[in-house]
Parts: sequence; structure tokens; C-alpha cells
Amino acid sequence: MPERPDRRPPPAKRSGGLRPPTPLPPDHRSVIDSAVYRGGCRVASPATLADTFRQLREQRGGMAWIGLHRPTEAELHSLAAEFNLHPLSIEDALEAHQRPKLERYGDTLFVVLRAARYLDAPEEVEFGELHVFVGPDFLITVRHGAAPDLSAVRRRMEANPELLSHGPEAALYAILDAVVDGYAPVVSGVQNDMDEIETEVFRGDPEVSRRIYELSREMVEFQRATRPLVGMLHSLMAGFAKYGTDEELQRYLRDVADHVTHTSERVDGFRQALTEILTVNATLVSQQQNAEMRALAEAGFEQNEEIKKISSWAAILFAPTLVGTIYGMNFETMPELSWHFGYPFAILLMAVVCVSLYVIFKKRDWL
Repeated sequence: MPERPDRRPPPAKRSGGLRPPTPLPPDHRSVIDSAVYRGGCRVASPATLADTFRQLREQRGGMAWIGLHRPTEAELHSLAAEFNLHPLSIEDALEAHQRPKLERYGDTLFVVLRAARYLDAPEEVEFGELHVFVGPDFLITVRHGAAPDLSAVRRRMEANPELLSHGPEAALYAILDAVVDGYAPVVSGVQNDMDEIETEVFRGDPEVSRRIYELSREMVEFQRATRPLVGMLHSLMAGFAKYGTDEELQRYLRDVADHVTHTSERVDGFRQALTEILTVNATLVSQQQNAEMRALAEAGFEQNEEIKKISSWAAILFAPTLVGTIYGMNFETMPELSWHFGYPFAILLMAVVCVSLYVIFKKRDWL
């Protein structure tokens, strides 16, 4: 392992446009774990960042691995002053909400990763963000979110001192592997959701459209997490020869690249399948609406037929009622009151009108 570079640059270079570092409280919860390694073995477990800096200076050829969770601005500025971290990378780590990317600032590598985990209870995907600073003798992780569980990564690496002795690069590849392995349960959970959605679509569940939309949004986020990672890993592999990466680490990274490529292809397939399911659901909903409209039209037609019949009989019955009402008024000067054939004429008139109306309505299929 190369000699550790001097951590005391000139004042102008140390500031780098950043605010002067503020002393950190010794029990700040942002520091999840901090350790100094030598030859792949943990030789110190400092409680604070200041102690970590001091222990690393004392361990020539050692490596510091500092794990932070949502650190304060003062903590990141303290790290920037100690390890000469670029101001742009510190700004990204503070703001979070970055897309996966790989940047190299001198001898320091800055990596942004998007971790994911599947929550069984709400059946949704939760995304976290992880920033990693990799230098010649240090590795700093800044985590925004619950995933991934880097403590498990650290324990696994500490159980394999031979691998960890390769330095910060080995720890970086272990973190990449953990992030990519964390995608597998998400893929499995999404596959189950897809199967349930297909069943709900053909069952006519009215809430399925909303679920398809929400899952589609999650797949967009998943694509944003996995697609850039494929290019990042290929960039790292392209630098094997230039930076003299150990053969074992090369095999390690190739395996991670294969896994992330497979995951990215699955996510692309999920999104395409969701688009097709949404189209099928829209078609089924349209067919159902057409059937309902047809049923309403048929019901309306039947009601119209009934109204025609009722109106026809009402008109037929209205004619004799009209005649009877007129001749029932009992005015003395009314025509035909004293006529001998007045009554038969009135009855005949009623019958003729009723029969005529019945024939007319029958020809028009109203009766």
C-alpha cells in the first residue's frame, strides 16, 4: 500500500472555497462507524472524526473507513479539510438527490449510488442515496436513507482481511456489490406486484389503474438508479490497467457489472410490461363502459316503448272523455240536445274516434 500523503496542505488550498470546519461534538449520531485498518485488520475504532484523523496519521500505510448517516455541514467540511475533498463533491453530498455518477477529482474518486429496498407492508419501493469518497488511504460513505446496510458490508470485509488488505478499492467494490445485491429483493417484490396487477386487471378492479401508475413511477426511479450504474462500472473496468487494479478486484467488479446489467434489463422489461398492462386495462375499461352505455341505451329504448304505449292509450281514452264531457254540460241551447238520435250519434262518434286512433297507433307500432 502506498505511503499516506501529507494531510496538511497550505491554507489557501485547504479552504478550497469552503467554510472553515467547525469542531464536532464527540457524540454526534451522524458517525455510524469509524475505523482504521492496517493489513486488512481493524487496529483502531475512534469515537470521533478528530480521533480518526489522528489515528490515521499514526498508522503509516493504514486506511480509514468512515461511515456517516446524514452528516452535518460542519462534519463534511471537516472531512474536506482533512482529506482535500473537492468542494463540488461536498456540495453534492450535502444536497443529496443526485443521480448515480462517477467523478474523479485528482486522486479521489467520488461515487453516487441509488440503493433500493422493497417494503412488504405498503408494497412499494423505497430508495436511498449513498455517496462514497475513495482516496489512497481512506473511504468515506455518506448515506441518505435506510438502505443499504453498510454495517453488514463492513463485517463481511473484516471477516476477509486478505480482500480488505487491497485497500479502499476493495471496500468500494464491496459496497457496489451490496447495493446491486439489494436490487434482487426489489425485483422479486415488483414481480409479485406485476402478477397481482394482471389478476386485478382481468378481474375488473377499479383501483388497478392507480396501482399501475404508482408502480410505473417506481420503475422510472428504479431505471434512474440502475442504468447509470452500468456505465459507471464499465468506466471503472476501463481503468483497470491505468490504475493497476488487482486481478482479484477485477473479477469482483466484473461479477457486480453482470448482476447490475441483468437487473437493468429486468427493470426495463417491467416498465415495458406495465405500459402494455395499462393499455390492456384501458381497453377493458373502455369495453366495460361501452357495455354499460349499451345497457343504458337498451333500457332507455324499452322505456320509450312503454311511454309510447301509455301515451297511445291515453289519447284513445281521451277522445270519448272529450265527447262525453262536452255533451254532459247540460246547456239548454246546445245543439243536438233534443235530437232523437243524439245519444247513438255520440256513442258512435266516440267509437269511431277510438278505433281510428287505435288503427293509427298500431300502424306506427306504438301499440
